[in-house]
Amino acid sequence: MNKLTLFVFLSIVMTSCQWTAKKLPDENRLLKEEIDKIDWTKVDSYPSVEQCDSLFDETERKKCFFEFITQNLQEELSLDTLIGRFEQLDTLKVLVTVQADSRIQLELYSFPDSLKTQTMTIDSLLKAKERNFPVVQPAIKRGLPVKSQFLVPLILNRQPH
Repeated sequence: MNKLTLFVFLSIVMTSCQWTAKKLPDENRLLKEEIDKIDWTKVDSYPSVEQCDSLFDETERKKCFFEFITQNLQEELSLDTLIGRFEQLDTLKVLVTVQADSRIQLELYSFPDSLKTQTMTIDSLLKAKERNFPVVQPAIKRGLPVKSQFLVPLILNRQPH
């Protein structure tokens, strides 16, 4: 009877440990679930420049940043020097890439095939601008700097002849 009591006691202890022991979730499954929750098409905060950093409203900071980029490119490209070369165009689209390490890349976007041979002037201006572009803090996603891209339309100011 002593052995039987010991056996019953050990059986209860062993099965009760199994009841209370929880199975740990699979690490890879948890990681996949967390990654699937992330909207990779949006950032938590847009890139920014020093004069926009004092704005606390995210919408205002974004507006300030895009105005800064547009104005900076408009001034640098001296678009009045391009008038006459691209009379068929009233707007140039520039693809701006802000790398996670704050580097800037500028390139023409969706340029008409008929004018492709004339783009060297604009490309050289954009490459020169990349080298001395003001410091831009990259976009942030989940606390980390990330690469972001956006299109900036540049209006070619038409002067009446």
